[in-house]
Amino acid sequence: MKNVVSILFFACLAFLAFGQKGDDKIIDGVVAVLGDNMVLKSEIEEQYNSFLTSGKPVNSNTRCELFEEMLFNKLLLNQAKEDSLYVGEDQINSEIDRRLRYFIQQFGSQQKLEEFYEKSLDEIKAEFHDPIEEQLMIQRMQGEVTGKVEVSPGDVKAFFNKIPKDSLPEINAMVEIAQIVKKPPIDEAEKSKVREKLVSIRERVVAGEDFGTLAYLYSEDPGSARENGELGYMSRGELVPEFSAIAFTLEKDEVSGIVETEFGFHIIQLLDRRGQQVNVRHILMSPKVQPKDLIKAKLFLDSLKTNLNKYDSLTFEHAAMLYSEDKDSRNNGGVIVNPITGSAEFEMDQISQVDPSLYLMLDRLKLNEIAGPEIAQMRDGTRAYRLVKLIKVTEAHTANLKQDYQRIQALALSTKQTDVVNQWIKDRVDSFYIRVDESYATCKFKYKWLATSEEN
Repeated sequence: MKNVVSILFFACLAFLAFGQKGDDKIIDGVVAVLGDNMVLKSEIEEQYNSFLTSGKPVNSNTRCELFEEMLFNKLLLNQAKEDSLYVGEDQINSEIDRRLRYFIQQFGSQQKLEEFYEKSLDEIKAEFHDPIEEQLMIQRMQGEVTGKVEVSPGDVKAFFNKIPKDSLPEINAMVEIAQIVKKPPIDEAEKSKVREKLVSIRERVVAGEDFGTLAYLYSEDPGSARENGELGYMSRGELVPEFSAIAFTLEKDEVSGIVETEFGFHIIQLLDRRGQQVNVRHILMSPKVQPKDLIKAKLFLDSLKTNLNKYDSLTFEHAAMLYSEDKDSRNNGGVIVNPITGSAEFEMDQISQVDPSLYLMLDRLKLNEIAGPEIAQMRDGTRAYRLVKLIKVTEAHTANLKQDYQRIQALALSTKQTDVVNQWIKDRVDSFYIRVDESYATCKFKYKWLATSEEN
């Protein structure tokens, strides 16, 4: 049993809970009571079906393991209530909106989501509320249990030394990469042209035309255009500063003037305000890069590359901090962070997933060499030229403390957290009323949830 709350799994659970339709409904019944919380048979089956679709290996005890994880979460929830670890409505609503944006993206539009589940967005939000409130409380309680767990260097060394030599994991070859990105300058005439188009659209809105229809027709934000420009409830921190500075000053239904951000030019309409969040819709129009401007960016990086190879005093790291226009890597000396792991290390197949053009550049690079400038499409959809440097290569090897300290430290911490959680469960399992249906007596539970359970 995993003794850690899986937030991603919970997101799917909340979604599946309201998504059962027609003949897919399961004959329901209470299979466990823990404190003032229940576990339904349908909940176990929903989790089991979701587990099957994940592609993870299944065994004869998988359904029982998922059931036990649910019992653990109910135990956390009961303790959270006893300790008054409640969450505010703003936090709940923010999490609902975040998940709904994800599901709308998966379905392609709000309308398709509503049609599939035969419910309005407001009805879906209402059904999300209580499950997500519980999930956030469970997450908070989990943090209370494990938040202060730490491992010292001595703990890490002792943990590593306990691993049998023939059980040490094999670490795949890894690379670290840095980049300097130069975006082409936007021609002022092109900016003026786009601004004038947006001014004309704003005048049509003021004259009475529907903002949403015009957003659908003209906005160049693909994510929101199909939603008639609507972004959903968002806090200041979720919006770029220039956008949020205007959005939070608008009155209901008021339309802003022209707002310039890194993405282009916007007009914004406030639909609703809720606490520290606003729901707005916008129309985005972006100036187009001209070929001559792309050439300017390439020539700049050509000259910079020559100087990097010529002068030892100008390092790639320093040049990235001075000249790179990629905000995610610039302040890190150009080092690219792996979005899959959050570290600076990449396996080569991960690079091919994240950035295929970068993979092709690395294929012909040696350590400390600089490739480029070559054109690339950035994460925001814009095109830019970049230089790329291979700054570190770690060959495939058996795990050891010198090369893999951070990885082993994370594993040692996770193991210690698991031990703390295990002890916490043993200490709390008798603190609440627990009744588990006898039909689950044959389950190989780790903890004594019912009299016939056996500890492993």
